[in-house]
Amino acid sequence: MSDASAVAAPSAQWADRVVVFDTETTGIDPMNDRIVTAFFGILDADGEVERGTDWLADPGIEIPERATAVHGVTTETAQSEGEPAAEVIAKLAKSLEWVARSGLPLVVFNAPYDLTLLAAECNRHGVPFPPLGKQVIDPLVIDRQVDKFRKGKRTLTDSAPVYGVELLDAHDAGADAIASGQVAQAMARKYPDQLAIPLAELHDLQAQWADAQATDFESYMRRQRDPNFTADRGWPIRG
Repeated sequence: MSDASAVAAPSAQWADRVVVFDTETTGIDPMNDRIVTAFFGILDADGEVERGTDWLADPGIEIPERATAVHGVTTETAQSEGEPAAEVIAKLAKSLEWVARSGLPLVVFNAPYDLTLLAAECNRHGVPFPPLGKQVIDPLVIDRQVDKFRKGKRTLTDSAPVYGVELLDAHDAGADAIASGQVAQAMARKYPDQLAIPLAELHDLQAQWADAQATDFESYMRRQRDPNFTADRGWPIRG
């Protein structure tokens, strides 16, 4: 086939400009743990940062040593350098409200964790949680769908190199958010036949994929370890 007659691969237009979001926290329970650091930013089509904002919060509780070992923020640092949690949460909600109005893709790796956490924090501090549209992109869910049989872990640290993305400072909210956005953009380039679709349609597909993935994991766990195991469900925010 000549170049003139070749059909160009479809382009995922949603990947041309994306918002990225990530948090580092006091633990792994999104309903009860607290935000310590957070980042919102915008990436252009080349994955370069147009602009971004970091926050450091005093969560109002002790930061466990195991959490500090992950992200490096101690209770003392959060108390002396961080803003009060209520103020940070209000600013994060305002940023999320802008994202909702803009209609831009919001890339969040393992979205049910960070978005559920932020929703719980908003409720805790009496801040309205902005309702998002069908605009969430979750590289974890997409990766599990488009490359189902790849062996190994699916953490951001493990998956980034698969897509040619360099993650220099894992578990820094800004570095993780930016790498997540770049991974999403790389996925769009690598799998255009599956991902070059309207953003709202892709959002709905991810909800279906996430539910199917939870069902598969639940079945595996019940066969191998615990017959009563129940997988978490709800994408992109758990109720």
